[in-house]
Amino acid sequence: MFVKERATGDLVRIERVDELANPQSSCVLGWRQAGEEEQEVMQFRKEGLVFPSNEPLPQCWCDAHYQCTDIAKRYTPVGH
Repeated sequence: MFVKERATGDLVRIERVDELANPQSSCVLGWRQAGEEEQEVMQFRKEGLVFPSNEPLPQCWCDAHYQCTDIAKRYTPVGH
């Protein structure tokens, strides 16, 4: 799967999509696709990656607690 590094605009090939979709991991291994030769494997922070269309990665891929705010609001007693 290809994603794009937001800062440089370079495509990054991610071989293990399950790691990209794992919200417990803030980084993923990938290969920058810049130039004619494939670069060495590097670690990329998910917060710096977007889809090639510039859409952000799904929040559920990046934040293991993305639903906690709504749940916490439902169970917080009124007045607290």
